[in-house]
Amino acid sequence: MIMTVKSVDIVNPGILSRVRTFFAVLGGAYVLVVLLITIPSVQSHLIYMHGLKLPLNARFDAPERHGLAPGKTFNFKITTPDNYTLGAWFILSDDHYHSLPFPPSPLAAEAHLSEALRTRSTMLFLHGNTATRAVPGRVQYYSAFVSRLQTNVLAIDYRGFGDSSGSPSERGLTTDARAAFDWLISNGATPEDVLIVGHSLGTAVASSLAVSLSEESTRFKGLVLMSPFTSMHTLVDTYSILGLFPVMRPLTMVPRAAELYKTFLQHKFDTLSIITRVKVPVLIVHAEDDLDISHTHSDALFDALIDPFLPSVDPLPRDPGSWTKEQLNVSQTQMATKRVAREGLLVRTEMPHFGVMDTFAASNETIVLLKTLTGAHNDVGALEGTQEVMRTLFSLA
Repeated sequence: MIMTVKSVDIVNPGILSRVRTFFAVLGGAYVLVVLLITIPSVQSHLIYMHGLKLPLNARFDAPERHGLAPGKTFNFKITTPDNYTLGAWFILSDDHYHSLPFPPSPLAAEAHLSEALRTRSTMLFLHGNTATRAVPGRVQYYSAFVSRLQTNVLAIDYRGFGDSSGSPSERGLTTDARAAFDWLISNGATPEDVLIVGHSLGTAVASSLAVSLSEESTRFKGLVLMSPFTSMHTLVDTYSILGLFPVMRPLTMVPRAAELYKTFLQHKFDTLSIITRVKVPVLIVHAEDDLDISHTHSDALFDALIDPFLPSVDPLPRDPGSWTKEQLNVSQTQMATKRVAREGLLVRTEMPHFGVMDTFAASNETIVLLKTLTGAHNDVGALEGTQEVMRTLFSLA
C-alpha cells in the first residue's frame, strides 16, 4: 500500500505538468491564429484559400483529363471590366452533345456555343473557396447538371483562383460573376434562360449578382443557393471545426472581445442584408449533416425572404425591464398572427429518407427551402433529389 501511494505521488505531478503544457501550447496557438487573422493578407488567404490550386497540375486546356467527354467543353478566358482574365469552361448540355457525331471535333463545344445558348438553358456555376473549376467534386456537379437537367454549364474560376489572374476580393468576385453573366448574354443567351447557382462562398457572390440584376429589372431564370451562409460575421460566430470545436467560444469568455475581433473582418459577404432584393424564384438547399456551415443559416435566409409577405410585429424596447404588460400582450398577439399567416402560406413536402421542402408562393414570387438529411457541405448539389427539385422548380429538362 505504501509503495502504491508513493507511485501515485510521483506520477501525478508529471501527468499534470504535461496536461498543463499541452493546454498552454494549444491556447498559445489559438491566440496566434486569432491575431494572424486580423492581418488583411492572411485573412484573405484563409477565407478564399485560393492558394490551394487543386487538382495539382490541372490541365484546364484538356477538360477530358478531368472526366468530361471529348469535345464537350470549351476552355477559354473571360476579360473583366477591370482587365483581369478569368479561366472558364463552357460545357454543352447532354442533349446537344448527343446530337453531334461521336467522337466530335475537339473544337465542337466552341463551334456549337451560340446554338447551344440559344436553344437550351444555361447554368452559371459559382463555386466556393479553395481549389479550381477542375476539382473532381465540381466536375461531378457539371456532369450531373448537363445530363439530368439538360442545361449548358458555364463554370468560372474567380480572380486569383486556378488559371485566372489577380487576387480575390469581395468586390472583385462580384465583378467576375457579372462578367461571366454578360459573356453569356453577348454570346446568344437570353437572361430568362440563365440560372445562377452558387455553392458555399459562391452563394454570397451569386446573391450579389442576383441583386444587381434584379435592381436593373433584368429577369433571369432564378437563383440557387447551396450550403449558404448569412454573413461572414455570423459564420465566424457559428463555425465549428469538424462540427465539434466552436472557433469563437474562447473569445466569448472575454466581455465584448468577440464583437471587437469581428471589426477586423475585411470581407463582409452579408447576404442576409440584401437577399430580399432578389426578384426571381429562389431555391435554398442545405444538408442537415453539414459540419462546415450550419443549416440554420439557410433557415435565416428563407425567413428573411418570406418576411415581407407576412404581418409585421412591432419591436419591443431593448431594455426588457421597460416592457409594459400591454406591450407584451400586443407583441404576443402579433407574433401569433404572423405565425398563423406563415403556416397558411407555406406548403411543406416531406420526402422519406431524403428531406423536407418548404415552398412559399405569393405575389408571383416562389421561394423554396430544401433541407436534406445527407449531402454534408460539398455533396448536397450532387444528390439526385436536389437536382429533381431544381428541374421541377425551374422547368428544366
